[in-house]
Amino acid sequence: MNYEILCSKVVAIARLTGNFIRKESMNFDADAIEFKGLNDLVSYVDKSAEKQLVRNLSKILPLAGFTTEEKTINRTGKVYNWIIDPLDGTTNFIHGVPTYSISIALYEENQPVIGVVYEINRGEMFYTFKGGTAFLNNKPISVSKRTELADCLLATGFPYYDFDKQAEYIKLFTEMMRRCRGLRRIGSAAVDLAYVACGRFDAFFEYNLNAWDVAAGAYLVQQAGGQIMNFSGGEEFIEKREILATNGGISEEILVLMNDYFK
Repeated sequence: MNYEILCSKVVAIARLTGNFIRKESMNFDADAIEFKGLNDLVSYVDKSAEKQLVRNLSKILPLAGFTTEEKTINRTGKVYNWIIDPLDGTTNFIHGVPTYSISIALYEENQPVIGVVYEINRGEMFYTFKGGTAFLNNKPISVSKRTELADCLLATGFPYYDFDKQAEYIKLFTEMMRRCRGLRRIGSAAVDLAYVACGRFDAFFEYNLNAWDVAAGAYLVQQAGGQIMNFSGGEEFIEKREILATNGGISEEILVLMNDYFK
């Protein structure tokens, strides 16, 4: 398997679907939405984009399976499986906030080998592949080198349907505000992770995320020299549905704080 060539094909597919999403955003009717759950929105754009991605990705790896947010396909591959979010940041898209992305990861034998995050409106294509490094629009990227939390810009996400850990999260959020340079909430976990990979953010943390939200972005961070873990410092960030992505230099300091609130 030539992962670099395969990744270039995935990049082209992501860009094609991104063009479709960008075009639809120009005349999108915010009333044309459905509710999958509390504050969990979906539109025909999500579903159409996913079908387009599945169709084109199937052409380059016909036997691969898919894990997708909108569940337009149900297929598990023996070796290869795509993990896809066709529109990460749907709420932003619906409200006309211009930060949303396409997230595509390929797993081989349960290990990531390709990760692509396309931030549509800025035209920023983040990608990586096994045996290579991480890139943004053909230029190599790496995580930041900061080692003091006081010098760092962090990103997070807010719970919007499962509030069981809300009290602990608010306490942690408050403590982080006091200790870092600033906190941002963009509304697309895939973009947050891509920004950690290229050094714009020094860390990102959130809980209640799904595999399609983080699979590609997490691999980008790792390939760019960063660290990915759950709130306890373990490797099971997808299984536990909690993720901490850092540049590696501030991991220990953040984990100490998290241990005070998430045990």
